[in-house]
Amino acid sequence: MTNSHKALARIVDACQPSSLLVCGAEANEVGQHWYQHHPSSSVITLDAYAPNTAFPLSTTQDLALITDTLEKVSHEEGKMLLGHLRNYGTHQIAVVVNSDQGWDFRDFIGLGFRRQAVLNDDKGAAQTLYTYNIDNYNHRREWNNPKNWANPEMWGKTWW
Repeated sequence: MTNSHKALARIVDACQPSSLLVCGAEANEVGQHWYQHHPSSSVITLDAYAPNTAFPLSTTQDLALITDTLEKVSHEEGKMLLGHLRNYGTHQIAVVVNSDQGWDFRDFIGLGFRRQAVLNDDKGAAQTLYTYNIDNYNHRREWNNPKNWANPEMWGKTWW
């Protein structure tokens, strides 16, 4: 079992999803293992070579696992996949990507992801685990409330 497989299994175990979307060989293995032990859950499998053909999805997913996919599609298609998942309300997303395949930290940060770990596969190649959680990706800002606005006494009284 690879380090990325273990990391994804921990994420699935922590999330306890009732609906799971998987794309890529390793994600599919983790998803099928989850489904075998939780048959009341649902698992949707996307084609790693054409993942965007499945959208729009019929339901919102609790968790999406993406492996071995961003390396196989163009950069734009990969961004579109991650954007679809995020914009269609997937609660949590975990992506494992080979570090030397043209995807970098800025690509994921720009989409609201966080870098969780750098993992080594069986051959010693570096892979990076990025995650997105809709509940905490956008931290609460101190300035974004009526107390810190120019005229807090006018909050809720006047519209322009």
